[in-house]
Amino acid sequence: MNFVEIMMGEKLKEADPALDVLGSDRKVLQVACQDFTNYLKFQWGLIGKEASQCELIERLEQLFKEDPAELDAFLTVWIGIWFKKWKERVKLLIGDQNASKWNKMTKAISNAEPLWRKIENKQELQEVVVATLIKNGEICGTEILSENLLKMELSEKCNQCLGDKERTFTVVNNTLRKAREMAQSKGPLIFVKIDKGYYTAPNE
Repeated sequence: MNFVEIMMGEKLKEADPALDVLGSDRKVLQVACQDFTNYLKFQWGLIGKEASQCELIERLEQLFKEDPAELDAFLTVWIGIWFKKWKERVKLLIGDQNASKWNKMTKAISNAEPLWRKIENKQELQEVVVATLIKNGEICGTEILSENLLKMELSEKCNQCLGDKERTFTVVNNTLRKAREMAQSKGPLIFVKIDKGYYTAPNE
């Protein structure tokens, strides 16, 4: 774990002491770290740049050395906003709850996998979608949402007789439009399917 992950883990625990960020809720920490990385890349103009990850780490380390209190205060505010979004955007599906909607989405994403694997610049495409989500106020689940949006759009276009470049261009344009709409919507966007035995809903 790097220092940012450790700090974010502490902030998440402050936001919700019931979270086990090193155990059963580790996924929450992983998504938060990925979202924070994407947010900083966007704010610091690193989206689409080569070696952006190295530059990001260097700048964070410099900030940590020069003004740890400022980084700590910023993380407190950011995690507060992010965690509120997490509770709004992530819905746990227990057992076969919402099975038809879930299955339809999963099938579309699976159908797009062969095409997705063929795309050479998928990381760059994803970063463009991530930037659009963040620009429109969506900071939670940006990595997951951008990949799924692209795959679902690919799934819709896979039966059309388009050349690879034309298909990619169409997919990206449609995905950016949907990303803007999605960022401005309310309610859950990420559905996590879990086994009934893992989670028992509390009594109402």
